[in-house]
Amino acid sequence: MMNLPPRSSTQLDLEALADSLSASADALHARLMRAIRQSAPEINQPAISQAAAQALFENEVILRQRANGLYLEAATLAAAGLGGMQQQLLNLAAQAQEKIRKIDKIKDLIALTGELLSLAAAVASGAPEKLVAPYEKLKARVESL
Repeated sequence: MMNLPPRSSTQLDLEALADSLSASADALHARLMRAIRQSAPEINQPAISQAAAQALFENEVILRQRANGLYLEAATLAAAGLGGMQQQLLNLAAQAQEKIRKIDKIKDLIALTGELLSLAAAVASGAPEKLVAPYEKLKARVESL
């Protein structure tokens, strides 16, 4: 079983800000879609111009990019805090890679790569407590093959 490092306040702050930016992008998208669907009845034109809609879509994309950058920073902090766990993760990933090269059954290949993707997502989430279940599942899958 893994010993998980505590999450830093900086990491939590980055994730909270990223969550807020993502939520703002979601709200912007919903509002923009409402504006696009509405029309001004007197002139039978959309309530928003194409240029304005395009500018708002660009702002939405930028908000999402900034949020993703903050999530990446938080994940980097989490990965840096993995300490001895990093070597365990690297070893397990190397074992999985070797199994991938040798697997004959496609269903086993799909299952193994699914477990590997789950572990990668847990690492990228920046939440060390989310690592345990995917790590244990991948470890069990590798051992069963």
